[in-house]
Amino acid sequence: MSLPSFHMIDAAPQPVATFSHCTEVDGWVFLTGQMPTWPDDPARPLPEGIAAQTRRVMDNLILVLNGMDLGLENVAQARVYLTDFDRDYAEMNATYSGYFAKGKLPARTCIGVTGLAVGALVEIDMVARRP
Repeated sequence: MSLPSFHMIDAAPQPVATFSHCTEVDGWVFLTGQMPTWPDDPARPLPEGIAAQTRRVMDNLILVLNGMDLGLENVAQARVYLTDFDRDYAEMNATYSGYFAKGKLPARTCIGVTGLAVGALVEIDMVARRP
């Protein structure tokens, strides 16, 4: 097994903590959880509501994937973190599933949490695999 390589993606949002956007080991790409922040303006207020925040998070994950010459079709697994699980689960799910081809959903875990960085309602991380 090779050592991990660490990647920062210029088009992706500025990190809200100390991490790389993703690391890669032997063709596996581990994407750090993305927040609903704006890549071009980290001080801009977060989008309103769970659907808009889920879209922003997914779009940010796509920026990281694309920076690694990958796409959502390469995603094997995702983890979703929600600060208000009961209120937001169904709407997040509807928004999230629209990003994937029918019948091509990655394995997923969804977890209720007490809080997320920058006051976000949702955070999503992913594991992708090179073909």
